[in-house]
Amino acid sequence: MSEPMTEPMSRLDAMLATARASLRQRLTPEQARDEQARGALLVDTRTETQRARQGDLPGAIVIDRTVLEWRLDPEGPHRIPEADSPGVRVIVVCRQGYSSSLAARSLQQLGLDATDVIGGVEAWVAAGLPLAHGPADVRE
Repeated sequence: MSEPMTEPMSRLDAMLATARASLRQRLTPEQARDEQARGALLVDTRTETQRARQGDLPGAIVIDRTVLEWRLDPEGPHRIPEADSPGVRVIVVCRQGYSSSLAARSLQQLGLDATDVIGGVEAWVAAGLPLAHGPADVRE
């Protein structure tokens, strides 16, 4: 009997696997909320359209993925005030937990203590965690 054929891993899948392997610990939505309560920065990289459809996360800072590294580089002139130390814990969240893994890895390469949320906002909603009511904290 022959073994089932498996498709080779795409380059993007390999890149994602490498990024996730480098993350100290990816977090469940509940763990992310608990770390946020202890002072971690919860950074939402979803688009405005995605946030309008799904809702915003309480206390999250919204930073567009295109400027994420510049806003969180503790040594950069364009950083947000909360990113003034390389010791700050950053938890990145996206819609489903894919691009956030790549973003967290990129932030680690800047020297930050970064990880992401397994399953993204979709997992947050499925876990019954609250959504924010009111304007999001959007940083440009």
